[in-house]
Amino acid sequence: MSWIDGALRGRGRGSDLMLWGGALSAGAVSAMSHGLSLYPMFNAHPLGSYLADAMTPGTPAALVWFLLVPFVGSAALWWRRRAPVGVTLGLLAASTVAPLFPAALFGLATVVASRQRRTVATTAGLALLPLALQPLVHPVPLGEAGATAFTTSALLTGAVMAGLYVRSRAERRAQAEVEAVLRAQAVRRQEREELAREMHDVLAHRLSLLSMHAGALGVNPTAPPEQITASVEVIRSSAVQALEDLQQVLGVLRSGPRERTEDAPDPPQPGFAHLPALVAESARAGMHVELNEDLRPDLLPVVPELVGRTAYRIVREALTNVRKHAPGGRVRIDLHGSPAAGLTVEVSNTIPAAADHRYALPGSGSGLRGLAGRVDLIGGEFSHGPADGVFLVKARLPWPA
Repeated sequence: MSWIDGALRGRGRGSDLMLWGGALSAGAVSAMSHGLSLYPMFNAHPLGSYLADAMTPGTPAALVWFLLVPFVGSAALWWRRRAPVGVTLGLLAASTVAPLFPAALFGLATVVASRQRRTVATTAGLALLPLALQPLVHPVPLGEAGATAFTTSALLTGAVMAGLYVRSRAERRAQAEVEAVLRAQAVRRQEREELAREMHDVLAHRLSLLSMHAGALGVNPTAPPEQITASVEVIRSSAVQALEDLQQVLGVLRSGPRERTEDAPDPPQPGFAHLPALVAESARAGMHVELNEDLRPDLLPVVPELVGRTAYRIVREALTNVRKHAPGGRVRIDLHGSPAAGLTVEVSNTIPAAADHRYALPGSGSGLRGLAGRVDLIGGEFSHGPADGVFLVKARLPWPA
């Protein structure tokens, strides 16, 4: 049935020629099929004698009636898209005296496919009007009138159904396009949210290290030169790394989804194996960090990648928050679990009674909320808050087999 869709809604010359040819052929066949009552024919005088002669094969009038009239009348379908209602009503009116009812059916189907329901109902009602007027204008035997009413109603119903079919296909296509746009927007929104969380996590970690080292230099200006040199080097390297991280995130934001997927694959993300380096980096910055893990050595290489990345981000966010809100606090990181029980990550820190917040970074709370979303996304459990005199961040992550 796709050819109907192409003929009624297509905008190329091919669809116009196909529709015109179909209407011409059907009109010629109906003209030559004497006795086939497709539509009420008001063949009253003085036209009646001419039509009677036209129905006699071999006469010049028959050639005009069988070919020229359907040819000229069907040509009106070329304007069906510009004025479908006018073309259809004109063909319907002409169909009462000429074999143009097939062309009128194509016009009616176009109206149904492209116009409002009220216009469709009005046009269809006017198409049925000649059936009611036939007994008054051109009385015919009861049997012929019944046949005409039956064929006319059936053909008009078929035209309306064809138009509704084309209309439904167009509506489904439009709905599919809208849904595709909405899906693309949802994907882009999810990507932006993911990038925002990543930017927050990475830059907050780097900037908190910078703040800690700058604060240490500020409160201890008489430190030995080698300690000042080491702190300045850490500040420099952290600033460079933060700038590189920012450039990387901005580069991803500037590129489209297709570019990131095909031309620029995502860089490798730190995972479970990078936790010792993360802890060592914080220790070099002056934090008191203790890492305890009781995972069997043979399990360390098989920690799932997604679980390892999530565990890394939990520890990184917890260390960043300690530098922000509890500088000088002692941090304990506990990692334990198995494929059967899952991986448990606990990061606790003491809360100093009189912490120096002069060089601390402000916090928005979005980091912990983002972690909760990440953990929930993979089916884990996440909690945070004060417990027994410490601030505890705890997550239980599933360990898929």
